[in-house]
Amino acid sequence: MARICVVGANGVLGSRILDESLDRGHQVTAVVRQPSKLGTRSGSPAVLTGDVLDPASVAAFVEGQDVVVSAVGGGDGPGHVRLIEPSLRTLVDVLRKVGPEAPRLVAVGGAGSLAIGPGKKVWDFPGLPEGALQTMHAHGDGLAFLRTVTDVRWTSVSPPVIIAPGARTGRYRTGTDSLVADGTGKSHISAEDYAVALIDEIENPQYIGRRFTVAY
Repeated sequence: MARICVVGANGVLGSRILDESLDRGHQVTAVVRQPSKLGTRSGSPAVLTGDVLDPASVAAFVEGQDVVVSAVGGGDGPGHVRLIEPSLRTLVDVLRKVGPEAPRLVAVGGAGSLAIGPGKKVWDFPGLPEGALQTMHAHGDGLAFLRTVTDVRWTSVSPPVIIAPGARTGRYRTGTDSLVADGTGKSHISAEDYAVALIDEIENPQYIGRRFTVAY
């Protein structure tokens, strides 16, 4: 059993990560901006109000944890730009101050920086809306920052192109820096199976200091 703190536990992915952690018997803390929106869950997580951009708030909710999962989202493109990389910088700064016993950081990443061919990434696909591009590049900037970090244990988990609420099958495939797609070329996974993959990585670390991606 691990002590897992899920930041952004109200979101589509954060809520599935929270539920998967609880279902596996981990000791879970949900960090949200509006606790009233979290709802009742089996397993009774601890619930904290927190601000991932405030170092004092971050220091309070990482204390005593084994793993901190950052599942925060910025809503629209500009919101992601304001939140994703800055929040990772705040988390890393606080974890550095904790020292060698600091919790591991596992971050929900983006698909935009995944390779789709020689010299091309998902975000190079023509016709993408500006807001989507901003979100993709915000996650890309966050990953670029994490790749400069050598003194905090981190992992970034990129989703496929399509991720949405669905069924939990427990089935998925992994990759590293290239997009994973099925035999028809579709790159997709349910939010529930993304959560399965992320918690599997917490329980059996394979990608410390690296990014990996999951899809069917």
